[in-house]
Amino acid sequence: MRSSTHTGTFAATAPPGDGALPERRAPRDGALPERRAPRLRARARRALPFALAIGLVAFVLGRLDLGAFGAALSRVDAPLFGASAALFILALLAADTFATVLVYRRLIAPVAFRDFFVLRGASYLPSLLNHHVGQAFITVFLARAHGVPLARVAGATLVVYASWLGCLLLLGAIAVPANGGPLAVSALLLGAGVLYLALLALRPARLARTRLLAPLFQAGVRGHLVALAARVPHVVVLFVGTWLPFWFFGVRIPLGAALTYIPILMVAVTLPLTPQGFGTRDVLAAALFEGFAAGVTREERLAAIAAATTTWAVALTLVEAALGLALLRGALPHLEAKDPSGAAPSDAAPSGAPRSEPG
Repeated sequence: MRSSTHTGTFAATAPPGDGALPERRAPRDGALPERRAPRLRARARRALPFALAIGLVAFVLGRLDLGAFGAALSRVDAPLFGASAALFILALLAADTFATVLVYRRLIAPVAFRDFFVLRGASYLPSLLNHHVGQAFITVFLARAHGVPLARVAGATLVVYASWLGCLLLLGAIAVPANGGPLAVSALLLGAGVLYLALLALRPARLARTRLLAPLFQAGVRGHLVALAARVPHVVVLFVGTWLPFWFFGVRIPLGAALTYIPILMVAVTLPLTPQGFGTRDVLAAALFEGFAAGVTREERLAAIAAATTTWAVALTLVEAALGLALLRGALPHLEAKDPSGAAPSDAAPSGAPRSEPG
C-alpha cells in the first residue's frame, strides 16, 4: 500500500509555492537517509555471496586454457554423470533424514521418517542460497507444525550440527596420522570433542537453563554419541559424493589423501560464503588436488579440476532445485495440513513452558 504522503501524479503536478501543499523537504535530522541506508546495506549483504561466487568462478576460469577445459568436459559420459548426481542426492537425503529425525524425535516431537524426508527434500530449494538457510527453513517449519517454541527447535538443530562436526573431527583425527601427519593434530581434534562432552556432563546451570542450549544438555553425552553414530552413514555418503566425481575427469585422488582433504572441501562448501559453494569449491579444489590431476601441463590439470567442480555443482543444483520444487509444491502442503502426529515428549519441553497451537 502506498503512503498517504506519496500521492503519485497529484503530488507531481501541484503548483509549487501556492500554499495549497507544503513543500516536501528532507527531514533535518536525516531520518530518510537513515531509513534508506539499512535497506541498502541489507541488499548489499544479500548480493555479496552471489558477487563473491561470480568473482571466484571468473578467477578460476580466467586462469584456464578454455580449450583444455572443453576437452575435459567432452570426455565425460553425460548421462552417467547426471544419473550419478541424482542417485547421490537421493542417497544423501535418505541418510540425512535417518540421522536427523532421531534427534528431533528425542527432543521435539515424534516426527515420522517419511514426513521429514519430504521436509528435508523441500528444504533443498532454499538451501540453494545457502545450506544454513535450508536448516532455518526446517527449524521454523517444525516449530510451527508441532507447536514447539522456535528457540527449542533451534537448540535441537544445534545437536544435529554437533553430530555433523563430531564426525568430521573423528575423520580428521584418523586421516592426519594415516597420511604421516603429527599425532598432536589428532590429539587436538579429539581433545576438542572431549572438552565439549565434558561440558555437557558438567551441565553448568546458567547454560543448561537457556532455552536455546537446553536441548544440548538434555541430549547429554549419550544422546550426542547416539546422534554421532547415526550421522556416520550421512557423512560417508557425502564424502563419497564429493570424492568420486573427480574421477570422471581423470583427477584420481588416493583414499588416504581423500580422507585428509575431502572433509576440508565438505566443510568449505557449507560455509555461508557463496550459494551452493560456487567458487569456493573451485578455488579450494584447485589448491588441494592439482597434484592428482591428469595432464602434461598445469593448465590441463587445472582445467580437469575446474571441469569436475563446476559440472558437479551445476548437476547437483539442477537435481536439488527440481526435487525441492516438486516436494515444496506437491507433498509439503499436505504436511502443513496434517495435525501434529502427537504432542512433544514429556521431557521435550521445560515444565510449565507455554505451547502455542500449531500454525
